[in-house]
Amino acid sequence: MGASTRDWEGVFGTWAGPPSQTEQEQCENATRAIRAAIASSAKLNRRDIKVFIHGSYRNNVNVRQESDIDMGILCRDTFFFDLPEGYTREQLGLNSPASYEYAQYKNEVEEALVNHFERAAVHRGDKAFDVRANTYRVDADVAPFFEYRRYQTSGSYHEGVKLVSDSGKEVINWPEQHYSNGVAKNDATSRAFKGVVRILKKLCIEMEDAGIAAASACPGFLIECMVYNAPNDCFSQQTWKKAVREVLAFLFNNTLDDERCSKWTEISGLKWLFRDTQKWTRQQAHAFIDAAWNYVGLE
Repeated sequence: MGASTRDWEGVFGTWAGPPSQTEQEQCENATRAIRAAIASSAKLNRRDIKVFIHGSYRNNVNVRQESDIDMGILCRDTFFFDLPEGYTREQLGLNSPASYEYAQYKNEVEEALVNHFERAAVHRGDKAFDVRANTYRVDADVAPFFEYRRYQTSGSYHEGVKLVSDSGKEVINWPEQHYSNGVAKNDATSRAFKGVVRILKKLCIEMEDAGIAAASACPGFLIECMVYNAPNDCFSQQTWKKAVREVLAFLFNNTLDDERCSKWTEISGLKWLFRDTQKWTRQQAHAFIDAAWNYVGLE
């Protein structure tokens, strides 16, 4: 069926909704199983551990048939930090070095997962552990984190989470800020923000399945963050198709060059969306937006 004859409003209305009740239950089952694995570890029991959900499931932008759930295992017994330029540890009262190393912590998380799920179900990746799905639960991507603090000159700090991959790469995330800013955006757009995110994520999956290269280079997290940067009035439309058109038009026009989107941030507001540190480029984002517009047949 061509784009001009397909009932896109009906399709978008379906895609805008959350996953089915069965899929939600399988996500919840995975969450409970991971919590049980960590709780049963004698080594981790003596630590200040918080098990939390992050990513698309927690932020309520996961789509039907999305394959996994992201979970973090946060240890708050110690923390990583960055200081303002010119400041020292002593000036901000950071005098005691950590006695619990991240590498040891990651090994203990692995041990807890293997003891609970058995070795065949747990794969250690460079950054996180994949706890494989079964008929009862979805795949779980489990990342061990230490608390991370980005200090200000006042001595206050932004609190996030940080991991160090087996290959030595540092990854910093801001899950609480991402969550709260996403909720605020969704409230300000009468719940349309997250609906449009789900629509474009599902559209991207369909385009990728159709062999469209631009969709393969655009991860769901990038789509979510780009949509967040669209003005609220883009979402004030009578139909999903009109809202998608307005959002895509704004994103297309503002990703034509680096300057127009130079101030865009991830949803947390604490990391630039298009900078050299990201695993995607502004050009890749623009190519997906262009391809999505054409795929739907918008005018």
